[in-house]
Amino acid sequence: MKEFRIRAYGRMELAQLYSPELTSIAAYRKMKKWILRCPGLLQRLYDLGYQPEHRSYTPLEVRIIVDALGEP
Repeated sequence: MKEFRIRAYGRMELAQLYSPELTSIAAYRKMKKWILRCPGLLQRLYDLGYQPEHRSYTPLEVRIIVDALGEP
């Protein structure tokens, strides 16, 4: 298994790292629920300029997600 690296990721690409057994869309929906349920995470992403319609996460957004959810 490769070591996880903080970099820009497509939202489905990152989600698949967390749930490789699921299809990309199912993995994304699951990760989205985790983000919504993690206290303060969504607000921290918005503070960084996160836009839900964007299809990728910046390295800083990835760092915030990984800090909250752990490494995939």
